[in-house]
Amino acid sequence: MKVLVIGQGGREHALAWKLKQSPRVCKVYCAPGNGGTAMLAENIPYKETDVEELIHFVKEEGIEYTIVGPENPLLAGIVDAFQRQGLRIYGPTQAAALIEGSKSFAKDLMQKYGIPTGAYATFDNMDEAFTYLDQQQAPIVVKADGLAAGKGVVVAQTIGAAKQAVKEMMADRRFGKAGAKVVIEEYLEGEELSLMAFVDGEVVVPMVPAQDHKPVFDGDQGPNTGGMGAYSPVPHIPQKQINQAVETILKPAAKALVQEGRPFQGVLYAGLMMTAEGPKVIEFNARFGDPETQVILPQLETDLLDIIEATYYHRLDQVEITWSDQTAVTVVAASEGYPGAYPTGRVITGTEEWLDEQDIMVFHAGTREEGEHLVTSGGRVLSVTALGEDIISARDKAYHVLKNIFFDGMHYRKDIGQKAIDKA
Repeated sequence: MKVLVIGQGGREHALAWKLKQSPRVCKVYCAPGNGGTAMLAENIPYKETDVEELIHFVKEEGIEYTIVGPENPLLAGIVDAFQRQGLRIYGPTQAAALIEGSKSFAKDLMQKYGIPTGAYATFDNMDEAFTYLDQQQAPIVVKADGLAAGKGVVVAQTIGAAKQAVKEMMADRRFGKAGAKVVIEEYLEGEELSLMAFVDGEVVVPMVPAQDHKPVFDGDQGPNTGGMGAYSPVPHIPQKQINQAVETILKPAAKALVQEGRPFQGVLYAGLMMTAEGPKVIEFNARFGDPETQVILPQLETDLLDIIEATYYHRLDQVEITWSDQTAVTVVAASEGYPGAYPTGRVITGTEEWLDEQDIMVFHAGTREEGEHLVTSGGRVLSVTALGEDIISARDKAYHVLKNIFFDGMHYRKDIGQKAIDKA
């Protein structure tokens, strides 16, 4: 089969890498892809939202399955457009993807169906938001309602900081239309956990859990990013608590979407806080996480194409999905200035010597080929994923590789996975 992966980040490189391992896949295309996907797939020059061009390409090339990586095309209705043409595509419809596209929709859904989450209020008027904040206590969380590339969340330590976040979102339009409405919610205490599942309607098959590191600097300091690294599984969170999250959150969320007439097909991602009262939802995403995909797919033993095909034909409950017993750690190398403004076009060296290593993967995100050079083209440039017997061995390998990769201004967190080591 020929398959197409839509997207250009590290998640899409990992998806293309995994699909390429399937004996049933003869060719992988990426739209638009990056410098890393160009080494194992054929990049095609279409943006993620060039829906008509992508449909034409899929028909012309005889692509059997299209897999959507990022959220923007999902919320723009790419799945619906492909389905109208009778084309096979993996991902939720526009209606189902709203669980990620609108924080207020997701919160209202959880409230209606009794899915555990923090207390919240939604505002489209800044003065009303300020009045509400005057009655609250810090720390408190302010979120842009719409898509903001993982950066539209502020954990405010004071009410003044919360008001400033509201002003930046609603008046200054820091995140454009995404911040026209804001959700202000209770700050949840506990351990964060990323729990993804393959979903088809009410059939929910959880993946191994992961833990992401959002703040840009060591010790969880600095502004939030799209994710600076991850590890999986999460040894210090008991399986009993993870099972509880599946039963009280993932399965009820999938069922709720069915009951709302928005059945979900694809990957449902629950960003959780494991609180003293049990797991609670911080946010839902309607696709594979990034960088969680880079640690979870290397542990997947089942052919990913088999899972995608079974979902398409409503046979997901008949597939046995198995996982390696190894641990995976990924560390993201970012551009100078990220998550703020950053330069591009800086030459990257040291990535290719790891291509033949079985337990090391360099997944590209913001890279492109420029002549004979690989250069930076994004904020998160690449991530090094390593497999090992445990967190310590996997992490040591990842950091060893990173010491041999270079681009001007490169920075990365030195403490990915440290929490798991400390709690072991």
